[in-house]
Amino acid sequence: MPRKKPIDRVRQICLALPEAVEKEAWGEPTFRVHDKIFAQYEDNHDNSRVTGLWCKAPDGAQAFLVAGDPARYYVPKYVGHKGWIGIRMDVDVDWPMVAELVRDSYRIIAPRRLAELIE
Repeated sequence: MPRKKPIDRVRQICLALPEAVEKEAWGEPTFRVHDKIFAQYEDNHDNSRVTGLWCKAPDGAQAFLVAGDPARYYVPKYVGHKGWIGIRMDVDVDWPMVAELVRDSYRIIAPRRLAELIE
């Protein structure tokens, strides 16, 4: 059986969330709820040489994750200063952690009534 590409697994995680949709922006897939981005995939975005996923992180999570595992997590260009975390998809991916970070981002971005539906 062929192995899933990272973007396929990211889609599966993101689009399972209530009212989440995928929309291309800046040449990359973004995942939105009520037209607000909660996750963005990057594949060498602006020649970054990184394949990754950007998510809005809870307060303090970005610094903690980047300091604890800089080979896996990074501060993404453009949105890192707003507390977003970059998760590398071109290394051994911790998919349960990716799903948790995506859900955290969704809870931060989504309207309260939708965010409350997520465990």
